[in-house]
Amino acid sequence: MRVLVIEDDKGHAQFIADGLTETGHNVDCAKDGMDGLFLATEEKYDVLVVDRMIPKIDGLTVVQTLRNAGNKTPVLILSSLSKVEERVKGLKAGADDYLVKPFEFAELLARLEALARRSSPEQSEQTLLTVGELEMNLLNRTVTRKGQKIDLQNKEFQLLEFLMRREGQVVTRTMLLEGVWDFHFSPNTNLIDAQMSKLRIKVDKPFSYQMIKTIKGAGYKISAKD
Repeated sequence: MRVLVIEDDKGHAQFIADGLTETGHNVDCAKDGMDGLFLATEEKYDVLVVDRMIPKIDGLTVVQTLRNAGNKTPVLILSSLSKVEERVKGLKAGADDYLVKPFEFAELLARLEALARRSSPEQSEQTLLTVGELEMNLLNRTVTRKGQKIDLQNKEFQLLEFLMRREGQVVTRTMLLEGVWDFHFSPNTNLIDAQMSKLRIKVDKPFSYQMIKTIKGAGYKISAKD
């Protein structure tokens, strides 16, 4: 994803930017509504993160201005205002989601990814995923590499699909736990390592090069041969 963060609090902006960058996304930051509106208008982003209370032009006005100009980029509003009527104001202004501060980064990331998927219906309708010589057919749930069929268990299939949809991106353990197992905590086991080992034996071991790579201190990624 390419994300624009419009946030005047340097600490919050850096926290979000660092987290998104570490998970393989591209991030630009704007410190006020005027700069944010300019960037959102001049550049193409997959999703916008807009703090509600920002200088020069407030967050709701930024969103309304973009919508009035025909800009349909998904918007997540951040705010410490948690009352229902305040959330309703944000959504009526044209925002797609509203997240109350303080928040957990994992929830922010999950919401942003959901917004990005929602705005790209062609991705959800995709029936064939391809990474180099590896192919996954989502209709008949088959996987082949160089034309050779690979038999996967259900969880292995889900794990590989999650990786393939994020080709070239670093996928963290938190992302895998939430996206594949729907865990919102870190279980005290080697669950991911065990499943990843089984998947690698099937996807990589019989072939000439490794597609699933461990990124030390970060997570995993899948990519075609360089």
